[in-house]
Amino acid sequence: MENLFTTIIKEILRKHFGDASEDIFGKSKILQYIDTKTRSANRGVKARGSFANLYAIYIVIEDYLAHSFDKKGNYSKYKGAEFTKLFKRQRELPFGAKLQNQP
Repeated sequence: MENLFTTIIKEILRKHFGDASEDIFGKSKILQYIDTKTRSANRGVKARGSFANLYAIYIVIEDYLAHSFDKKGNYSKYKGAEFTKLFKRQRELPFGAKLQNQP
């Protein structure tokens, strides 16, 4: 049985990639990781999932898009983002103020 977020992820993939969506989901380690980490998200307060790594992934992707690497490429030449800036941004997100620096 799929969890709520699996269904949502697969719907988004179908919308953008059609018939290739199942293959993409099956081969994407990052999507599978996100799927695994979100299983406890709608199970109530006693299911304590650790979402800090999801915040970190979100911020790294946000940085990637902010520099338009999705359009212009050249990511291999990027010197990288500064950890303190990424961490600061992570803490600005909803519920991010409680996160520590492990992710």
